[in-house]
Order: sequence, then C-alpha cells, then structure tokens
Amino acid sequence: MAKSASEVLFASASYSRYDAGVTLPAKFERMIDKMGLEDKVKGKLTVIKMHVGRKIGYTTIHPLFVKSLVDKLQAYGAKVFIADQEVQDASVRGYREEYLGCPVVEVCGVTDKYYYEHPVSYKTLTDVDVGGHIQDAEFMIDLSHVKGHGSCAYGGACKNLAMGCVTTRTRQQIHGLEGGLEWDSEKCTHCQQCIKGCNHNANSFSADGEYRVNFHHCTYCQHCVKVCPTGAVVMDDNRFDDFQAGMAIATKTVVDTFDKDSVYYINFLTNITALCDCWGLSTPPLVPDIGIMSSWDMVAVERASVDAIKVENLLPNGVPTGVELGTEGHLFQRLHGRDPFVQLAKLEEQGLGTQEYTLKETY
Repeated sequence: MAKSASEVLFASASYSRYDAGVTLPAKFERMIDKMGLEDKVKGKLTVIKMHVGRKIGYTTIHPLFVKSLVDKLQAYGAKVFIADQEVQDASVRGYREEYLGCPVVEVCGVTDKYYYEHPVSYKTLTDVDVGGHIQDAEFMIDLSHVKGHGSCAYGGACKNLAMGCVTTRTRQQIHGLEGGLEWDSEKCTHCQQCIKGCNHNANSFSADGEYRVNFHHCTYCQHCVKVCPTGAVVMDDNRFDDFQAGMAIATKTVVDTFDKDSVYYINFLTNITALCDCWGLSTPPLVPDIGIMSSWDMVAVERASVDAIKVENLLPNGVPTGVELGTEGHLFQRLHGRDPFVQLAKLEEQGLGTQEYTLKETY
C-alpha cells in the first residue's frame, strides 16, 4: 500500500514589495504558529538541536530566527535550551543566552562524557551514544541548516541528529563505515593542508615526513581527503551506501528516545554552501536563498529540501575556481560525486517517514 503524502510547510525567501511583513523573518514567525507546537511543548523541557558553527564560519542560521523560535516556544510554555556537539564558538555568531533568552549547552556535556549508550548492530556501527542533554529532553526541535556535504552529499535534518547528537565514538563508527584512510607518499607535497583541515588534531607529519593519523581522535570526517590538492590522502574504500545506512540508524536511535510526535523538523534553505558548517569556514552560496521548510515528517522535509535545490539555479561563485562539476544527477552529486537521494531512501527504510509530500506555502 502506498504511503500517504506528508505535509511540508514552506516559507519562501522571495518577497513582493519593500515591506518587513513579507520578508522571511516575518513569514517564519507566522509559520511557527502554523506548526501545531503549542500543545506539544507546553510545560516540557524542549531542546533545539542546531549547529552553531565553528571558527570563522558565518553562514549558519542567523540568530534572529533562532530567537524568534525560542520566544515562540517560551510563549507556548516550553522550557527551552539549545544544544550542539561543540558550543565554544557559539557566541561569535550571536548564539548567546543574553540575547536568545535560553542556555546553549554541549549535547554530551563539557567533557563529552554525559551520554546514554544504545547498542546497535550494523557492521562497524555498534554503539549509538546519545548525548545526555538530548535524551533528557521531552521534546526536540531539529533546527537544521541545509548545505552540501563532502561525505554524504547533503546535510540537513538527518545529519544534524546523526552526527550532532552523539559522542565522538559514535561519529567515528559511522564514518568508519566508509572505509579507512590511506596516504601516498609519492603524491604528497607536504603542503600541510590536511593538517590545517583537521578539526580534531588527529593527524601530523613525523620528523622523517611520514603522514600519521591518531585514530583515537580521528572521526573519519574526510576533511583531510577533501582538502588534499594532490590526492595523496584517500579513503581505501567507498562504501557510501553503508555510511548512509549508518547515518539513518543513528538518526532513528536518537528519535526513538522521544515519545511519538515529540520531534519536529525545521530546515533552513538559506546560504546553501558546498560544505558543512563544521569546517569552520564559509563560501559563497551554491544557489539563491530558497526559504524555510518544516514538517512532522523528517523524510518528507528532507526530500522537499533536496528537490528545491536545482542545478539550473547554480551560482558559479559557489563552486571553487577550477573545479568542474559532473554532468549527471542532483547538484550535490555533480559537486561531490555522491547521490543525496540515497540518504532519503535509507531514512525511509528505517521507518522515519515518507518521500511523498505536499508543499503548503505560508505567507
């Protein structure tokens, strides 16, 4: 039996006149009231899971929108806080309690040791450690910034949970599904880009010039692979489907710690860049701003988001100079060589929703 389509709310970034009331922030406030959250969050400890960015990145969700959401939830009677994997750089982008009106905390605490273990069994993925500050909440808003991603092609609601609600150990296991790292000494020029590109201080060159990886710290995020200009650092396998399956399993594990209808998904399709915000840098957008989408159905809002990002709307400055795009598939597939629709299929297989959706625009 075919699944019925899920409703996805949509607030467009387009505007009809020079009037604050028709701009995206105003539309978002009206959109929140149409989400049906008030009775769901009243009196409940409510976590907004988002990516607050790193280093000198500046294209995360603007704090103005985050404050609007916090204010609305608090007006509904929710006890609100914001959580992310790392928050030490949050204030640089304006995510401060003084402005937002709620705490901003690490999902696993300041030592990354506050979590709940959930055993799973999928190849190298055996432990989904859900952050304590996520699992302790009674309701969750999955507030995601949509962008491209070098490992999974597309980063949105799924990645925000699968990689952002868990420990370093779990992220290692998920990335480990893709394969291991290999270094080719003959191709290496020792330019140090791989060292600069690592967010976890997991790699180095020895005194005799040998590339070394500290796999205790390495999360297999492939930043070193992506930035290497000569192809000296590569993955020894490309088990893309396995990686996407692992992401879906981790996502389901996180979602299953909440009661039914206690997770809501909001995707921001603004400043849609080639790479994830975890890189700690920002590049020009790949396409013009599209708007905001939301739904009770993760798979539906993810599919609607991916569908809205079209190759014919490409802004050339969003692609690095000298990089040639592929000629087939979605824009993210042409850029990263990976099909973003695989992620949606894996989420659907885990029972997290349907790719069938109807778009309802809010004005």
